[in-house]
Amino acid sequence: MLAQPVTDFLTSSAALCDAVLRLRGHALTEELGRIVRAVLNSPLGEYIPADSASMLLTPPMDAAVAANDDAVPSLSQDVCFDDHYFGRFVVSGGAHYSELDRQHLASLASLLGSVLQVHSVAQRTTHAYVQVEAKLQHQSQILDHIHESVLTMDMSGFIISWNKGAERLFGYTAVEAVGRNILFLYDEEDIGFHDAFLEQGGRLMEVRRKKKNGEVFWASLSLSPLCDINDRSIGLIAYLTDITERKMAEERIHHLAYYDALTSLPNRTLLTKLVDQALMVAQRNKAHGCVLFIDLNRFKLINDTLGRKIGDQLLVEVARRFRTVLRDQDLVARLGGDEFAVGLFDIGQHFEASMVAQKLLATLNAPILIDGHDLRVGGSIGISVYPQDGHDAETLLRLADIAMYRAKQEGGADGDHVAFYSQDMNQGMQERMRIETGLRNALGNGELLLHYQPKYAIPDGKIIGAEALVRWRHPVRGLVPPSEFIPLAEATGLVVQVGEWVLETACAQAQAWKDAGLPPIRLAVNVSAREFTATLPGRVSDTLKRYGLEPSWLELEITESTLMHNIDRVIGIMDRITALGVTLSLDDFGTGYSSLSYLKRFPIDTLKIDRSFTIGIPGDPNDCAIANTIISIAQQLKHKVIAEGVETVEQLAFLKNSGCDEVQGYLFSQPLEAEAFERALRENWRPGRSSRAA
Repeated sequence: MLAQPVTDFLTSSAALCDAVLRLRGHALTEELGRIVRAVLNSPLGEYIPADSASMLLTPPMDAAVAANDDAVPSLSQDVCFDDHYFGRFVVSGGAHYSELDRQHLASLASLLGSVLQVHSVAQRTTHAYVQVEAKLQHQSQILDHIHESVLTMDMSGFIISWNKGAERLFGYTAVEAVGRNILFLYDEEDIGFHDAFLEQGGRLMEVRRKKKNGEVFWASLSLSPLCDINDRSIGLIAYLTDITERKMAEERIHHLAYYDALTSLPNRTLLTKLVDQALMVAQRNKAHGCVLFIDLNRFKLINDTLGRKIGDQLLVEVARRFRTVLRDQDLVARLGGDEFAVGLFDIGQHFEASMVAQKLLATLNAPILIDGHDLRVGGSIGISVYPQDGHDAETLLRLADIAMYRAKQEGGADGDHVAFYSQDMNQGMQERMRIETGLRNALGNGELLLHYQPKYAIPDGKIIGAEALVRWRHPVRGLVPPSEFIPLAEATGLVVQVGEWVLETACAQAQAWKDAGLPPIRLAVNVSAREFTATLPGRVSDTLKRYGLEPSWLELEITESTLMHNIDRVIGIMDRITALGVTLSLDDFGTGYSSLSYLKRFPIDTLKIDRSFTIGIPGDPNDCAIANTIISIAQQLKHKVIAEGVETVEQLAFLKNSGCDEVQGYLFSQPLEAEAFERALRENWRPGRSSRAA
């Protein structure tokens, strides 16, 4: 059994520890004083804490008296632990204090110092923990309230944390997400990027992810390393933002920039990029490549007649048909208007391109039914070959375009034809471009002029009119033949500007002859199909008024091919012209696709026999039969008839006997300049007199 003093000391030690744990401030000081008094059986004893500066500096009065009176024994002991001072025990009032009492007091002070030290450390640790917990809670609130999704994962991709932004973005709660591998959020096509996801910390990438409802979306993903207290990487921090709308906008912009809005085929820009890429592969593999340039036949007629809506639907169907006969690796694009291009690069020999071209043309053989219209189009295809014709997309496209023009010339306006590029085509195209440029300049530089070929009445041989024929006097080449620039003007649309100039100049000349006192004649002006629009009657009326010219001075010659499309519209325009008092003549009759049922509805005054029929009479029975038929039709419809290209007396005799009314041709006169024609008119030439005499 322990001795009683030891038992009392242990009891006091337990009480001391309990006091430190339970009490604070004055109550703790009082309890510690009580414990020390009990241990030493001393009536006076107290604990003076370190923060009681006045008590430390000024001991209690009893203690002071006791310290000065040797008869009054006292004890004191500092309470310390290492370098930390907590206070002091002061005991007095006992009969005497032994060495054992001093040892008990020292032990009690040492125990108290260690307990207070432990308690102090525990308090600081608890405070620090509370602060850390508050800080973490604060940071958690910040993460939960930001719009961006933030999540963390370990090095194996298992999710460690998941903020509210991630919940809103993916639809999974933190309970559902934490502990699962990040792969469950991946779109199937992005599974292969898992390693990159874990390795590319700090990288910014655009990825596809999957929401809880199965919706796949685009996200901007930024990865940063997650480190421990020793700055060792233990995982990744992922920041995700939904960028689906931006990606969709980028895709729309990309589609607008690189695809045709109507057919959704690649446009010229994208085709050029893809062809250049394919050419690089072909160069490495020493393979052939071809570019096909396709222009539709008869499309403009359909578009102008039935309207753009029908034309657009036609183009969409043509694009679909082209795509069905091409392989997946072949390129097909719409370049604009009715022009398409095809790139072939996985072929053994370049002549295989002609087989593909024939397949493309074959797709156009079947009629295209749109809004009840049975539409038929053909095509002309030009082909350029890599590497013999060019080494880049732009060159191959340009040369295929040149070949396409040759194909169109050889196939005719309505014929389907295919042509490979050759060097002579390029030379011809350069000449064509030179003429086109020169013709544009000619309109502004006053290089165009009119010649007038007289028209004669067969019965009395009098000049009753003239056909105004445009000529081009080039400053270097001299007089350019009409056969060189008129077809070019029609192909490029310049014929409209040329036609406006001819009408203006002819009316101005007629007004000058009228003012000079010459008898009225009819000046015939040719009108192209491009000019024959609803604006033509108004333009004719304005021109006549501007020069104060009677309508009887003017005649408009139109070709029958102009009249065969949208008959009601054409007749409406013709009625407005004849209402002005201007006569209409049907040129090149018999060479087109005239229908007698339509012919009787046209308000025309004269039928013109084409020179292709006149040249064979009277020796060619077929030409004679055609000329007689045209004259007979005109007489039945009460139209006058004029034959052009009359060059022999025999031709004139036949036409006269057949009942033809008027003639023009080199037998009487070649086309004359204005002054020469005026002299001829004044002299009132008669048939049989040589034009060369004039």
